[in-house]
Order: sequence, then structure tokens, then C-alpha cells
Amino acid sequence: MSSFEKVCSLEDIPDGGVIGVEVGETPVALVRRGNEVYALHDVCSHAEVKLSEGEVYDGTLECWLHGSCFDVRSGKPTGPPATQPVNVYTVKIDGDDVLVSLSKE
Repeated sequence: MSSFEKVCSLEDIPDGGVIGVEVGETPVALVRRGNEVYALHDVCSHAEVKLSEGEVYDGTLECWLHGSCFDVRSGKPTGPPATQPVNVYTVKIDGDDVLVSLSKE
């Protein structure tokens, strides 16, 4: 069973952008593409830096340090130097509220 936690409002995330939030003690990067929001673990699998400080383009989130890119839907790296995926989390939009669950479905 999934438990969802409200983390922000939809308007807090710029369209085509990313913000970092905490779900409990877990850092989460939220990426917005129109009315869709994706949640990824906010630590690059190649270098221990925040992905939420990177750039979003073409459905990927790019790490600012070495340029590793991660697919926002799957968390899989789309190019080096990262070779390991980052966790993705389930997102629900309830009105203007963005809710995230860390539980595996």
C-alpha cells in the first residue's frame, strides 16, 4: 500500500524545470513537463550531487557536475558518465497539490 505525502504545489515547479524537495529524509527532484510531474531520487548515481541543481531538456534531467543525463520517467541514464539509474517515485496531482510516494507499487 502506498502512502503519499504532499511536497509542494504544482505552481512551485516551473514548467520545464526542476526543484528539490524532501520526502521524510529522502531527497527528491521534481521535474515538471506541462501538467505532468516526475519524481527522481535527488542524488546523481555517478557523483553525490543534487540532480535538482541541473537542467531539464527533452525528457531528461542533466547533472550539473559531469553532464550525466537521466530519463525523467524511468531514472535510467541516457549517457555517460553515469551507468546506474536513480530511483523514481510515484507522483499524484490532487488539485494543485503535488504528492509523492516512496513506496514501490
